[in-house]
Amino acid sequence: MRYAIVIEQAGLNYSAYVPDLPGCVATGSTIEELEQQIREAIAFHLDGLREDGMPVPVPSSHVDYVDIAA
Repeated sequence: MRYAIVIEQAGLNYSAYVPDLPGCVATGSTIEELEQQIREAIAFHLDGLREDGMPVPVPSSHVDYVDIAA
């Protein structure tokens, strides 16, 4: 499955969350570290849902950009 993530700069590090998986978050010192951490967080989150007998959400978020005049 392919989940959208949102990456934000948070002071001296980066944070990310997964819109389709509420509560699934990660942080990292670099974007590369963050991407590894969020992959692990997603896997952990999905394992927890399965263990609790809950459905695994199908990815449904769409990510896009819009251009505006500054």
